[in-house]
Amino acid sequence: MRYPFVFFDLDGTLTDPAQGICGSVRYALEKGGYPTAPMEAYYPWIGPPLQLSFQKHLDCDEAEAKRLVALYRERFSTVGLFENTVYPGIPPLLRRLKERGCRMAVATGKPTVFSRRILAHFDLLQYFDEVSGISLTEAPLTKQGVIERAMEQLSVTRREDCAMVGDRDQDVIGALACGIEPIGVLYGYGSREELACAGAGHILETAEDLAAFLLA
Repeated sequence: MRYPFVFFDLDGTLTDPAQGICGSVRYALEKGGYPTAPMEAYYPWIGPPLQLSFQKHLDCDEAEAKRLVALYRERFSTVGLFENTVYPGIPPLLRRLKERGCRMAVATGKPTVFSRRILAHFDLLQYFDEVSGISLTEAPLTKQGVIERAMEQLSVTRREDCAMVGDRDQDVIGALACGIEPIGVLYGYGSREELACAGAGHILETAEDLAAFLLA
């Protein structure tokens, strides 16, 4: 086993949240008075912090983005979070890592309360020692921030013992900022070019490839 500690992104890495996230973005836009597009148009919103995505894609200010996040959560908190599927190969990977003594945490830009409910719903919470996400009320942490907090929660002493697995450039950038190994996966929503440009040292196609790498 390559790393005693492995941190996983949630959306696009453990589960495919497209229907729930994109449907909730469309709900927020429609209720907020904006035009909407087909679901696929919102795939780029999967991964980055939601408030920043509203600001970027709508060119709106922080106050308006926060209003839209609140509308998004009206739907996501009751319906959208379970409109989600676990990627094939993820449960056996997590089980094998756990059996080998790997300590694992989820490090996500999604609110912790939603993340724990999703993981529990899909019977994945059992594999993780910690879930490090963001607060519903406080200013959101950066990806570096949620990874750093996960390392503190697991009492990491040697950063070279750690890896971060994710599908977007923010996962790679956050890992590098924390001084740990970034591992990119291509079955989520980031491209090879995106991950490579961010500095991913390893880029893997499937969950089975990821298992072969981590368990080697």
